[in-house]
Amino acid sequence: MAAAPRTQKGERTRQALIEAAEQIFAELGYQDASVSKITEAAGVGQGTFYLYFESKLEIFEELVEDLNRRVRRAMSEGAAKASDRIGREREGFRAFFKFTAEHPALYRIIRQAEFVSPKALKNHYSKIVDGYVEGLRKAEFQGDILHYDPEVAAWMLMGIGELVGMRWVLWSEDREVPDEVFEDMMIFIQRALRDGAS
Repeated sequence: MAAAPRTQKGERTRQALIEAAEQIFAELGYQDASVSKITEAAGVGQGTFYLYFESKLEIFEELVEDLNRRVRRAMSEGAAKASDRIGREREGFRAFFKFTAEHPALYRIIRQAEFVSPKALKNHYSKIVDGYVEGLRKAEFQGDILHYDPEVAAWMLMGIGELVGMRWVLWSEDREVPDEVFEDMMIFIQRALRDGAS
């Protein structure tokens, strides 16, 4: 692994390379992307690339990690606006759909990771699930939701969000989940998680 940048300018250059990689991998796919296309998009020389990354694979894996950090932060900040678990689901999903509308590359790059770097794909989903499990366990302890294995519930909820986002954010011209779809989704989630809880 290449050395971490030691200056603010170096960190900005590294971030510019990651942002360029997001664009290039999303547009061209991993196979057709190249270090030269990434550096051209970032506005730096090829030699500069190797100060920060050893290979195309390494920057791809770092990009998956970077997208993961950003989407988890967006969802956490959204969920923090609510005081109960259903409210947290609502605000967390709202933040997720906003993030994916602004970064449609998330879907394209994560899908590529299945073939390019399965460990990066697993790490991406596992980190999201880990945070989810903690919140669901706490909500169950407080009597806010029904009893479920929190890991199973986390994977199911993540699947709902991912596929609803794919259908209405990634595949529609409006690039947003319609209000009526969002509300139907939330009714489904509320009935699954809380209806009948004491």
